[in-house]
Amino acid sequence: MSVALGTTRPLPVRTTPVGDPGDLLASLPRTAPYAWIRNGEGLVGWGEAARVAVPPGPGRFAWAREWLATVLGDAQVHDDVRTPGSGAVAFGSFTFDEDAHGSVLVVPRAVLARRDGQAWLTTVGDTPLETFTPVRDPGRISYGDGSLTAPEWQGVVARAARRIREGELEKVVLARDLVATTERPIDVRLLLSRLAARYPECYTFSVAGLVGATPELLIRRTGQEIESLVLAGTTARGTGAADDLARGAALFASAKDRHEHECAIASVRQTLSPLCSALTTPDEPELLVLPNVQHLASHVTGRLADGASVLDVVAAMHPTAAVGGTPTKTAIQVIRELEGMDRAGYAGPVGWIDANGDGEWGIALRSGQVQGRRARLFAGGGIMGDSDPAAELAEAQAKFRVMQYALEG
Repeated sequence: MSVALGTTRPLPVRTTPVGDPGDLLASLPRTAPYAWIRNGEGLVGWGEAARVAVPPGPGRFAWAREWLATVLGDAQVHDDVRTPGSGAVAFGSFTFDEDAHGSVLVVPRAVLARRDGQAWLTTVGDTPLETFTPVRDPGRISYGDGSLTAPEWQGVVARAARRIREGELEKVVLARDLVATTERPIDVRLLLSRLAARYPECYTFSVAGLVGATPELLIRRTGQEIESLVLAGTTARGTGAADDLARGAALFASAKDRHEHECAIASVRQTLSPLCSALTTPDEPELLVLPNVQHLASHVTGRLADGASVLDVVAAMHPTAAVGGTPTKTAIQVIRELEGMDRAGYAGPVGWIDANGDGEWGIALRSGQVQGRRARLFAGGGIMGDSDPAAELAEAQAKFRVMQYALEG
């Protein structure tokens, strides 16, 4: 059964303006840190005023919204800021596969936030002071195969590409995992600070042990306005400026990568159009250059027609073609048959929602599941009919480097 803590009586919630807190991540205690940070702005939280394990199944997002309505709707709120992200906020992580266990929502006891020149602190209930302990390095790190070895995974890619060429589907996204074991327990705060510093344009997140820095914004809802950043098509960074430019130009000209991107945009357009009174998608993608890779990227904007919450939009969008494939139902079945592992929260929605239904949710890419001295790292890529297994393995290895850097520094 799902368990909610602290919900036997209405939650007392108070939000007050504060001075600039500086580095938000530096304020986090070691216990149960929650985070959603981009370019130094966002929200961090700690403690648990309420927590629930969301039951798996096709209705899980609706179930989560009802739970939030009960917990946050009855809250006794004193909010002196009144902006998206103030008042009671829940952080959440949903598994990639709707049938998998592991989705969770948490209302922290304290949330410190900075956004658009404002900073505030929200407390829920009688929030005791947390003891701050110094951030500790994990020490020596060793890596081992996850669910499949590299050659085994290349074989999976080859089988998937063959099924695409045979006409079963257009695209499937395949992931693999890598296990890191450390000398000392992993301090999530260290990973967060390294990720936020190295990848400021990404969304650095932490929810219930799922930690990462994703470049992909699934959806942002601010009132009736929504935004999404679609990424599909990837190449590694070059060895120098000229090589970098050449790789970016080749990615932009690649028929395989452009088709993969067009599949992703068509999926988002088809999903969001019924929810929106207006929707804008670009005719051409842009090149998003990150420290380790380059992506084809498209910024989508729209206006909701019926006041749906951000979780309603997440429910409609997930899984996108960018992390599942095309057509989606067929791709999910192929993933279940071939991938050989449980993705857990990898490539699932991760983010936050407030009592008004505003929030930001990304796709949990470039991430790892951390517990004690063990971190299970994830990476993947879109497979097309002409995909080369060795090239796809190299792309996944490049994506692993994000979390390897977070661990190693």
